[in-house]
Amino acid sequence: MKTPRRKKSARPESAAPRAAMPPLRATNGGRSRAAGLQARLAAAEETLRAIRNGEVDAMVGTDQHNRQVFTLEGAGHAYQMLIESMNEGALTLTTDKTILYANRCFAKMVRLPLEQVIGSSFKQFLTVEDRQPLRAMLKRAGKAGSKVQLVLRASNGSQLPVLISVRPLASNGAEIVTVGMVVTDMTETRRNEELLRKFSQRLVQVQEAERGRVALELHDHITQLLCAISVHCQTLANKLLASDDPVLNETTLLSELVGQAAEEVERISRNLRPSILDHLGLVAVLRSDSAEFVKRTGLSLKVNCPPLAARLPAETELALYRILQEALKNVEQHARARRVTVALTKAAALVQLVIKDDGVGFDPEPSSARRKAKRGFGLLGMCERANGVGGVVIVKSVPGQGTTIRAQIPLHRARVGGGGG
Repeated sequence: MKTPRRKKSARPESAAPRAAMPPLRATNGGRSRAAGLQARLAAAEETLRAIRNGEVDAMVGTDQHNRQVFTLEGAGHAYQMLIESMNEGALTLTTDKTILYANRCFAKMVRLPLEQVIGSSFKQFLTVEDRQPLRAMLKRAGKAGSKVQLVLRASNGSQLPVLISVRPLASNGAEIVTVGMVVTDMTETRRNEELLRKFSQRLVQVQEAERGRVALELHDHITQLLCAISVHCQTLANKLLASDDPVLNETTLLSELVGQAAEEVERISRNLRPSILDHLGLVAVLRSDSAEFVKRTGLSLKVNCPPLAARLPAETELALYRILQEALKNVEQHARARRVTVALTKAAALVQLVIKDDGVGFDPEPSSARRKAKRGFGLLGMCERANGVGGVVIVKSVPGQGTTIRAQIPLHRARVGGGGG
């Protein structure tokens, strides 16, 4: 049988009921046996409550031959061994960021002996740029804790990307005077992210090359073939006599259908890879696609794209064009908007494309997995396009108040596209 022993506290003994389990009395009566079981159950529940509330500092195990005491405080040694064996750095800091405790993994991260880490300031291991984010995180951490990605500066000058998790520590309900911190090395994660990013960029390049090939095949072969069929249909209609009205009507209708098919194939080819983008640049294709969008949907679309002094990098032009395509597609399919605006601006080192609508809007962080899947892939595709050329996509939307998509791409990198602006 195990008996809990309570910690000494300032409250009266009556406030902490004894958690010892009464022995089960031998009895032949069912009522006495049931009462004994209920008493033991109540004692077990009280024991669990006392352990959860920190009122027990030892568990005493007894049997017929000996008596052994296992203190809960003695488990601290096992916990310390566990922390020392972690692959993450573990620290305890004061509110002024003095290190009270650090494990050997953290000392290895900063390339210092452990005795030189303990008692030093954690700020010395941060870059100047990262001190303010850490300070802000500590202020807003509260009881729930917080996380932030920073760069750790080692004693030899090397820098290590890390994820820092912080949780305030309290002692017996007193004011928070220390914080616990776990530091995770993100080097491998960053390397994998970079490999994944390069793979994604390569996949986009292969996809664009295949789109260009298919677009060329459609334009040079299928469209030409459909146009030839349309011409022959018109020639046949001209040769028919007026008395052959039914045949003439069918021939005329066939010619019109072939013409519509040719226009549709041409539209598909243009969406796959518009030749106007390669020859005339981004502004021309933005205007062309916007006009086609208005013709197809009947919505009001205002374009504010002043001519550029020079062509943007080819990969930037392509990324912005694909972002426009996806944004207009979302407007057409989901927004239920009446007015749309497209604006392109270029500063010294930044180009920005903004697509804004007055539609129904949406929650950028939907709780429904179904809604997230419905909208998530389009937004993810736009973000990947921008990330591939070093840019970002910022989406602002409020239900009932429309959506604004802002793509920002720096111009310090990349190859310049051919042709003039």
